[in-house]
Amino acid sequence: MGRWTPDARGRLAQAAIELYAERGFEGTTVADIAERAGVTERTFFRHYADKREVLFAGSSALQEAVLAAIAAAPDDAPPFAVAAAGMRAAAALIDSGGGDFPRRRSAVIAANPSLQERELLKLASLASASGEALRARGVAEPAASLAGQAAVGAFHVGFAQWIAGPAEATLTSHVDAALRTLPTLA
Repeated sequence: MGRWTPDARGRLAQAAIELYAERGFEGTTVADIAERAGVTERTFFRHYADKREVLFAGSSALQEAVLAAIAAAPDDAPPFAVAAAGMRAAAALIDSGGGDFPRRRSAVIAANPSLQERELLKLASLASASGEALRARGVAEPAASLAGQAAVGAFHVGFAQWIAGPAEATLTSHVDAALRTLPTLA
């Protein structure tokens, strides 16, 4: 495959996830990924800072979707409902991508403690950003932080159930079920 073939970023992501599954994350190099994708290492680094970023590159788009949904929520909506709208937007974004990349990505992360740590840091960042967006809407503390943390926790649980469940189920349905369950725990 020549360097002029379109969608180098997509081919790199596909090559990386295949190699991580075959050789493990630690056993895969950037050179391996670039070779499998039919591009140079330089091209890899134009798209990703390092081999971990192939797994986490969608984090900013996910956070943007969450923050946009929080900003668009009705002014009179309660804080948790607003934060939950953000998590539903995140789930819908992942569902719209189709394919098995999220499931394969999850398996790679589950097999590597440093990637698990990074995933948890990304979730903490999302919860923090959600709380900040709620504060910008006028929600006082501790309600803003609690709503952001709780909604991200429900998203995390819904995601885990989706990964463990049948492939035909949507992430949105699992996240929605977790979000609906959370208020019943009080």
